[in-house]
Amino acid sequence: MRTGYVYDDIFLKHDLPGHPENPGRLRAIMEYLEERGLLSRMVKAAARPASEDELCTCHHPSLVRLVRELCSEGYGQIDEDTYVNQYSYEAASMAAGGMIDLTRSILAGDLSNGIVLARPPGHHATTYRSMGFCLFNTVAIGMKAALKDPSCKKAAVVDIDVHHGNGTQEIFYKNPAALYVSIHQYPHYPGTGALLERGEGEAEGTTVNIPFPPFAGDHAYTGAFTKIVLPVLDRFRPDFIFISVGFDAHRADRLSETGLGLRTYHWMCGSLAAAAKKLCSGRIVFCLEGGYNPGVLAAGTGNIVRSLIGESSFDDLSFDDTSFGEAEPECDVTAVLKSVEHLHNLC
Repeated sequence: MRTGYVYDDIFLKHDLPGHPENPGRLRAIMEYLEERGLLSRMVKAAARPASEDELCTCHHPSLVRLVRELCSEGYGQIDEDTYVNQYSYEAASMAAGGMIDLTRSILAGDLSNGIVLARPPGHHATTYRSMGFCLFNTVAIGMKAALKDPSCKKAAVVDIDVHHGNGTQEIFYKNPAALYVSIHQYPHYPGTGALLERGEGEAEGTTVNIPFPPFAGDHAYTGAFTKIVLPVLDRFRPDFIFISVGFDAHRADRLSETGLGLRTYHWMCGSLAAAAKKLCSGRIVFCLEGGYNPGVLAAGTGNIVRSLIGESSFDDLSFDDTSFGEAEPECDVTAVLKSVEHLHNLC
């Protein structure tokens, strides 16, 4: 097992003081991985900027130019949530280029699996728009690169950020070679990800949305994986699996109300790694999206690394119990699960 990781200090230079998507998120992760000896058990994959042509496999040239020009001015606000500074274009393109090369290394057999430890996040970035803290869609760009390889006929993205990955869905909505599965809080930003959004044309059914109400909790997510996510992956049989992982569904995160614990995150990520071993020779890449509690981010990412390198232990953090108060009662999601099963012929 050779697990690769993408990281570069440029990812820390995309910054706006006071913004929740800040360098402290990634610093906490890297410090945790270093202190626990997890970085030394992986192989660092060199990051490099994606070319404009590579970015344009998912984004219109006008968007790439807009981001580059705003960054050249030193600071810009794309929308009320999404900022750039003079380093942001380089950071976002470096994340994309690192993702491409990590994916290619796994396809070539040089690495077994991997994780992209980068920011800004990407799954809200659409063909024409940067939004929701995201500039370029790192996961989508990686998946486009995978699908160009002769050994990769089909690929899948599983999105477990608490927000729906509207950008990833839009980019692959008409592509039958791409499966997109998302579990997210709904209604919630960005307002997409409804049950009936399921792909178009030949790709109808290759978009699978599991829209949970607030306070869905741990049992809802384990049920969704058991009844929907893992069976859908098994039926689609991808040659490569990408994971957009956000830890903002954790109950210590203030940007959502889903209420997950790290034990559930560890189980989901481990289940996805096991599915990759079963379906596609272990070819899987995790990519960081949201999550705004540094302690949760650090321990959760450490648990992903442990799963990738084949270590069974995990860190559930003491505050998974009482430090952030009692967990809200979990709501009943039976109707949602049954609706998704029926819509996608999983009954």
